[in-house]
Amino acid sequence: MIVTDPIADYLTRLRNAQQAGHKVVEIPSSNMKKAITEILYDQGYILKYKFDDAAGKQGVISIALKYNPMTKQPVIRELKRVSRSGLRQYSGVKELPRVINGLGIAIISTSQGVMTDKKARELNIGGEVLCYIY
Repeated sequence: MIVTDPIADYLTRLRNAQQAGHKVVEIPSSNMKKAITEILYDQGYILKYKFDDAAGKQGVISIALKYNPMTKQPVIRELKRVSRSGLRQYSGVKELPRVINGLGIAIISTSQGVMTDKKARELNIGGEVLCYIY
């Protein structure tokens, strides 16, 4: 199966696994996906993750999804792909998006690597807006 937009595929797999109530989801690995997974973990959107580079030719990322213990609702309410292969969305440091007034995060691909919108503002750099998460 050839995926034209691996990041959209990654977000869709997370979304579908949460909708189905799965505890763990496995996603084919790439450096970009690893970076996004680390950001999700640092921001508290997922429980834990494991990179298994031995599985298959590209490796697999196993992600333990996080749910609210009381309501059993997924912690991630929305995963939205912004920049896509047909329409790239770039923004300078002044135009970096604020997701729900700073409650959510935007993941930005910059010249210094993949990071949150807050970190990009601190470093005073813009880049490609990959997705919104809240």
